[in-house]
Amino acid sequence: MGMTEDDDGFREFVEARYADLLRVAYLLTGSAYEAEDLLQSALVRAIRGWSRVEDPMAYVRKIMVNQHISLWRRLRRRELVTAMPPDRPVEDVAGLVTQSIALHAALRSLPARTRAVVVLRYVVDMSEVDVAGALGFSVGNVKSHASRGLARLRAVLDPSTSARTELERSRS
Repeated sequence: MGMTEDDDGFREFVEARYADLLRVAYLLTGSAYEAEDLLQSALVRAIRGWSRVEDPMAYVRKIMVNQHISLWRRLRRRELVTAMPPDRPVEDVAGLVTQSIALHAALRSLPARTRAVVVLRYVVDMSEVDVAGALGFSVGNVKSHASRGLARLRAVLDPSTSARTELERSRS
């Protein structure tokens, strides 16, 4: 079989946007290995309908989010959730690395749908309308997930800020 225009277009897209897609996959999964697997399986699915795709980035991102949520649902039944995550030794190389690790851990603590909204909205910088379209949510649902996700991230990353916020709310 010979190469078609669709094959060439898909190859060009992957070469140009692979790093961006891998970054999104990593933020969704929290693991470099899982991110590679997620992206590869998403690209396999994407090539099947490539001739009908209007917005390739949105199409592949949506595939990745849906696949990750499906996997998360299957694994959720097998995982034991505890109040305290297991200790993970991390060498303190620099403050930025520490912040990055804390952020990734905080993202992983979010429910899959909320994490997808936060990543697409604030990391990929998609509008609320675009996120809603990509995930099949209403705009209000996106706003709700984003608000809860950001509040949880704030609470995890800076507990003193969330304690002050709760105190201020209780005074109102």
